Amino acid sequence: MARPPKLRRVEFIPNIQHFVPLSIQTNTIGENVLLIEEIEAIRLKDLEKLEQEECAEKMEVSRQTFQRILNNAREKIADSIIKGKAIRIEGGNFTRNICPVRCLDCGKEWKESYENFEKIINGEYSCANCRSKKIICLHTNGQKFCRRNCWRRGRID
Repeated sequence: MARPPKLRRVEFIPNIQHFVPLSIQTNTIGENVLLIEEIEAIRLKDLEKLEQEECAEKMEVSRQTFQRILNNAREKIADSIIKGKAIRIEGGNFTRNICPVRCLDCGKEWKESYENFEKIINGEYSCANCRSKKIICLHTNGQKFCRRNCWRRGRID
């Protein structure tokens, strides 16, 4: 059984999610779907001009995974430009925030994605150090997690 893919950390979600070539009828064109993590890879590498290792670090993935995401994005963009296809931006395997958490029993601190907070609240997640289920977000004042800082942006329609 393959392990579930690791969430990619993104800092930017575009306001415009659909691009269509100007001179082509919208009902007859093809479309490429760019995932949110692919847009983030393009932004970091091509707009921010960061080195590949820095980009991978920011997205919290390996350098090889970052390169694969970037290549997929560039291929879709090139296909759209050359063949006159629309580009739609949506979905993916990403998280907006990865919050610092602490085990109340052993004091261990680490970063955890928002997606695991539901498991923490339901008592299905435990500290890797001491197996305690008493885990809180450090952005809160003793509550389980903060809704204000720890939020995830899901599928964009």
